[in-house]
Amino acid sequence: MKKIYLVEDDTNLGYILKEYLELHDFKVQLEINGQTAIDHFTDADICILDLMLPLRDGFEVAKHIRNISKKIPLLFLTAKSLKVDKLKAFKLGADDYLVKPVDEEELIARIHAILKRSTQTNQEVYSIGNYTFDHSNQILQVDHNIQRLTERESLILAELCKNKNQIVSRDETLKKIWGDNDYFNRRSMDVFISKLRQYLSRDKSIEIKNIHGKGFVLIC
Repeated sequence: MKKIYLVEDDTNLGYILKEYLELHDFKVQLEINGQTAIDHFTDADICILDLMLPLRDGFEVAKHIRNISKKIPLLFLTAKSLKVDKLKAFKLGADDYLVKPVDEEELIARIHAILKRSTQTNQEVYSIGNYTFDHSNQILQVDHNIQRLTERESLILAELCKNKNQIVSRDETLKKIWGDNDYFNRRSMDVFISKLRQYLSRDKSIEIKNIHGKGFVLIC
């Protein structure tokens, strides 16, 4: 049974969601403020976070969880619909962002899609210039420097490695990894590409080149 860490300060909505998720065979741990969410977190298969929380907001909770593990998927479920909030969430490594009020069936579908991506494994180890990329363990290493990647960083880099020196379609990658290629997902992908460029910056022979209107190429 998959465990969901649910952080929602609206107790009525929190308990309704908890019961609904449990009816769909999930184990749910509910926390109602940001501080207890940080204090009580140990592990989960996926975290669902509100943003507007008492004591500590959802961004702070997400940062805490990301410091513990870069692999645990994060889904933000919030009334905040501003672009700046969505982009900030994706910069923190969010896997999805839903605006309230939420359709429960869509929420379940999103959770299953995220869990399916997170449980897919790839045992291949890639050489990228002076780097070694272990996809299954989400580790990028050069010399003795180790960078642990988030799930989506790892999935994107794997797509680039599989098609080294060839164009990786932006639209196809968005549909494969995000499930949709809307504006916010495109911006999210740009953020992840920027992070990967930073991680690979120790080797100047490596470049992730943007091909306007088409996608990206890993050159090394």
